[in-house]
Amino acid sequence: MKETMNILAIESSCDETSAAVVQNGRKVLSNIIASQIDIHKKFGGVVPEVASRAHVEVISAVVEEALSEAKCTLEDIDAVAVTYGPGLVGALLVGLQYAKGLAYAIKKPLIGVNHIEGHISSNFIQYEDLEPPFVCLIVSGGHTYIVYMKDYGDFEIMGQTRDDAAGEAYDKVARAIGLGYPGGPKIDRLSKEGNPDAIKFPRANFHDPETLDFSFSGLKSAVLNYLNQMEMKGIEVNRADVAASFQKAVVDFLADNSMRACKLRGAKKMAVAGGVASNSCLRAKLKDEGMRNGVDILFPDMILCTDNAAMIGSAAYFEFLKGRTAALDLNAVPNLKLGQR
Repeated sequence: MKETMNILAIESSCDETSAAVVQNGRKVLSNIIASQIDIHKKFGGVVPEVASRAHVEVISAVVEEALSEAKCTLEDIDAVAVTYGPGLVGALLVGLQYAKGLAYAIKKPLIGVNHIEGHISSNFIQYEDLEPPFVCLIVSGGHTYIVYMKDYGDFEIMGQTRDDAAGEAYDKVARAIGLGYPGGPKIDRLSKEGNPDAIKFPRANFHDPETLDFSFSGLKSAVLNYLNQMEMKGIEVNRADVAASFQKAVVDFLADNSMRACKLRGAKKMAVAGGVASNSCLRAKLKDEGMRNGVDILFPDMILCTDNAAMIGSAAYFEFLKGRTAALDLNAVPNLKLGQR
């Protein structure tokens, strides 16, 4: 194997079209992201067909820009990596078909990457000395997991959501209180003006006291019920208090289960990944809990919390080291599970 390996990575699982060149899984030479937020705002959320068409329109330009910024040509690329799941099937297919065609044309290996594993790998970019084992909390619009990373690409799922992902609950509550899309950042900003103890929203109560699983659908319903009750009584709702109280319920749940996971595995490091990892309240809460429990909490830069191709390039490198490459009949798997290949 070459001493220096350059991977061209492509990510198109939802509403960001991204391409990156990543060297040896740790060094990002470029990371270009074309966001569709402005396109989907008017719909109040991501429209799959619209997302797919937007990917088609920009993917070639995004890849070309990634190569240009990295000062690379296709001759300098040693492998092509691409997200093949989970995600929106149409969006995934755009990136996947482009990557397959490119890998075939330049006669380089194709590496399929699980999007969730990509989020975990964002921490290997941020912290070049980070190595397993450690606990990782993955929390985004579509996923909420606690995993114990035993080795690169080898992990144990310790907890996961049984219904809505945390970020999905954020978007639904934001819509209910009239904040619009994207909900996470807007609730985070508004909550700074509210009282997090104003409203006591419930947390899921499982029959198994040992579980580290999550559930956010009941919390979402409690917020909607509160809003309906206030409307029926003719009482004006303090949106900042609702946002702050909802966010406190989510963040406390995430932090408590994460710290329990660290104690169970004796972990002294916990990495956080996914879009919700950029939430200011979650960052503050986990840092405080980490200091109290002697756990070093690691967060990627904000740009690495969002969907991006650099994290896919990092994950692909460690897949390649394990001899895991894909054939050109690789297909999109919209419901791909964490750890499934």
